[in-house]
Amino acid sequence: MVFGALIIGDEILSGRRADKHLPRLIELLGVRGLKLGWARYAGDDAPRLVETLRQTFASGDIVFSFGGIGATPDDRTRQSAAAALGVDLALHPQAEVLIRERFGNEINAHRLQMGMFPVGAEIVPNSYNRIPGFSIRNHFFVPGFPVMAWPMVEWVLDTRFHALHHADDYVEEAITVWDAYEGQLVDLMEAVTAHYPDATLFSLPTVAAPGERRSIELGMKGAAACVAAAMAQIRLEVAARGYEWQDKR
Repeated sequence: MVFGALIIGDEILSGRRADKHLPRLIELLGVRGLKLGWARYAGDDAPRLVETLRQTFASGDIVFSFGGIGATPDDRTRQSAAAALGVDLALHPQAEVLIRERFGNEINAHRLQMGMFPVGAEIVPNSYNRIPGFSIRNHFFVPGFPVMAWPMVEWVLDTRFHALHHADDYVEEAITVWDAYEGQLVDLMEAVTAHYPDATLFSLPTVAAPGERRSIELGMKGAAACVAAAMAQIRLEVAARGYEWQDKR
């Protein structure tokens, strides 16, 4: 199964808000032995958002969508999801109960709009304020507020996809090599890549600021045994060449 992220909002594209969801989602997946396959950003323009959602629904992937599910005029995610699937919006019975419980005598039609979901959707519980998100076709729509969204994502991962946790034999491991240029280690990278074709090598150099040491994050990702063997070879060869290194945590 492939996991994807869709981060929605004009405020992200304009820079008025900085996205915090992508790194957090990667972290939440990683601690469960899962990884993110792709990520997309989209604004609130309805026709473009509908087309984006048509594409992500067609992918068959598990998608976490952040933002745009409120009830103000600039929140268009619920409507766009329904349009992308060719279904109507309707007040979800469970969502209505939760919203009425949340607001009591202060309930009104505007607040009930937050429970209008595409027909066929299920709710995603919101432990912060009880106003639910929704899911349909392996897409999970949560608010843009991290304090609400991240516990909702964890709930989805731990209730709907617990069987996938640590199901794949996949790890990532790396070392930091100090005072080296990539060009000085290319032959080592090529040799390791050729010897361990079932794992993937990665090299992430830094651009050192004045007074700082340059470094390269050099690592492997793939099956645990293969990665362990490849990293042992990398450590030995880096040390033999006289470079200082340390395990990347």
